[in-house]
Amino acid sequence: MKTNYQLDNPIWHALNSTHNKFALGEQTMLRYPADILPFMAFEHSDESPLTKIESQMGTNEKAFIVGKLPAIPTNWSVFSKLECLQMICHQPINFIKKEDYDIVQLQPENADEMVEFINGIQPGYFERGTPSLGNYYGIRVNGKLIAMAGERLKMTGYTEISAVCTDPAFTGKGLAQYLITQLCNEIRQRDEVPFLHVVDTNTRAIRLYEFLGFEKRTTIPFWLVGLQN
Repeated sequence: MKTNYQLDNPIWHALNSTHNKFALGEQTMLRYPADILPFMAFEHSDESPLTKIESQMGTNEKAFIVGKLPAIPTNWSVFSKLECLQMICHQPINFIKKEDYDIVQLQPENADEMVEFINGIQPGYFERGTPSLGNYYGIRVNGKLIAMAGERLKMTGYTEISAVCTDPAFTGKGLAQYLITQLCNEIRQRDEVPFLHVVDTNTRAIRLYEFLGFEKRTTIPFWLVGLQN
């Protein structure tokens, strides 16, 4: 019996449970505010939901739908499709402290720094309000942020790990592993299950996640859509 069906439509279930306070839209089509996350979702029983969200879309704005793609009206476009692995971790991870680096919890006042850092490495998914979705942690050297990771989608029983990012000058030092371990164990202490999404061609990251105990649950597309100009 399939028990993690929420993960087939993760944005929808996040906006209808833990992240309900962020939900904009109506009935079968919801989205996060543009300054928090460029994500939206629909109830899969509705085949043509996009017209219900048009009033919530800004000029030239694009947003991601994760999973099933609805019918696309003539005044909308699909701009790209990104195939990702959805991975899930059911086991504790042994925490090994790295003596040369300390993990710090990032605060709302660090938002501008976080946006600049992550969008300089993997742009397009992180807004100034994204840190309000969950806990974010970072590692600094001489006051400069060199690695970070945090919680994005949250729904009953599950929390997504996202924004796993390391300054290229500090890769290979296990900093991502250190941060993911911190987050996974914290999530499990809340009796929740950690999951994540990774581009299916990012073999280096996939190997790390598998080493930490994550398993592939499914392949899931990220569709970038928006109104035509």
